[in-house]
Amino acid sequence: MLAVTSPGFVLFAAVLAGLWFACPPPRQPGGWELMLGASLVFYAVLSWRTLPVLLASAFLVWWCARRAAEKGIFYAGLAAALLPLALLKYLPAALGWQGTLAGALGLGYFTLQLAGYLCDVRRGRMLPEEKYLRLLCYAAFFLSITQGPFNRYNKLMPQLDRPTKWDTARAWRGAQRSAWGYFKKFAVADRAAVVVDAVFVNPAAFDRTQLLLGGVLFTVQLYADFSGYTDIVLGVGEVLGLDLPENFRQPFFADSVKDIWARWHISLSQWLRDYVYIPLGGSRCSAAKKDRNLILTFLVSGLWHGAGLTYLVWGGLHGVFQAVENHLPHRRSGKLRHALRVLGTFCILAGLFMIFRASSLGNAAAVFKGILFNGGHAVFSNYWELGLTSRLEQLMLFAGIAILLGVDAAHERGVSLRGKIAALPTPARWAVYEVCIFAFLFMGRFLGGGSFLYARY
Repeated sequence: MLAVTSPGFVLFAAVLAGLWFACPPPRQPGGWELMLGASLVFYAVLSWRTLPVLLASAFLVWWCARRAAEKGIFYAGLAAALLPLALLKYLPAALGWQGTLAGALGLGYFTLQLAGYLCDVRRGRMLPEEKYLRLLCYAAFFLSITQGPFNRYNKLMPQLDRPTKWDTARAWRGAQRSAWGYFKKFAVADRAAVVVDAVFVNPAAFDRTQLLLGGVLFTVQLYADFSGYTDIVLGVGEVLGLDLPENFRQPFFADSVKDIWARWHISLSQWLRDYVYIPLGGSRCSAAKKDRNLILTFLVSGLWHGAGLTYLVWGGLHGVFQAVENHLPHRRSGKLRHALRVLGTFCILAGLFMIFRASSLGNAAAVFKGILFNGGHAVFSNYWELGLTSRLEQLMLFAGIAILLGVDAAHERGVSLRGKIAALPTPARWAVYEVCIFAFLFMGRFLGGGSFLYARY
């Protein structure tokens, strides 16, 4: 298997890196051709049944983009880009269909990337690609197709054409970043998942403190899981000498809902801004229309995540909160006020993610009802009721979260921990590495982990 959590992916990335640098620059064949082959192998191993969908969608968009000046063909190309999303994600959800093509791997990513490419060609921002296989390489790019980040054609493809020489220091930095991503996944996200799954299955069985913990931990789980994946693939990209878009920037330190979306799933936020919000009119309109544009944009965001009402409510509320923020008085400065805004923003983020995680609006209502009315405070004493097997499991979970937040706090202050470690004398530096390896092996939950959460969106 080539799932990113598997040893097979590490071996796959290592072999690709060897081939990538084995051909002296300029590469013969071109770097994009090698990347295309690797990406198709990666996708075929993970989802061979839906590979024809990717091939056909990319071909139709490529053909339409070369004739995008004609309005009818442009809209036909948009349909070709987005129709797989409608037919294989939303229609099966509406009909309750669970066929082999339902929810094809990477639907939410390659469809929007192809639609964005077509729009950029239509707007004259770039010339249409003459070679179909190059566009397919962009759509199938293995580091982004399962969970992003969203790439732009005119930023990714030139990097695959330029000569890249091996850089040991850069490769080591990339390996460190990938290792940090695996720590987030195995030591934090997968252990938090045990508590979250237990709480949301039957909210009536838990007291308010357990429900609150489960709700907060889902926010932590999703962040550790999704940003962990992003760190892994950006680390691999760094090894290969590729500069891929950042997707997270310490979102738990956001001081407004608007600020959340400048820090969380950044590449999706920018895609929605460029291809939904601005075409609707953006902010260059009346205050009422600006509010409308925000809410509609985040309804689209909710719809992109899934066809359920929980996703639409989650997205719509994010839009409503931002619209409300636009009408609030100017915020005063001060450390205490800022800390309170950060705390309030996190409460909103966690509360909305409870709706996002719930299996239905009824399930979400049951969670909130339990928080209000289920008495008790057994969360720390009865850890086994939350699926954890021992007090040590609980301590490892909180220790992992503390490490995650501590690293984010350092980055928020502009401290580069990788740079600090690299500047240490060799004995001290390797002592730090050994401690990190021990912590990873001791704290990681390697047996119960599953796929990444955002692979389903």
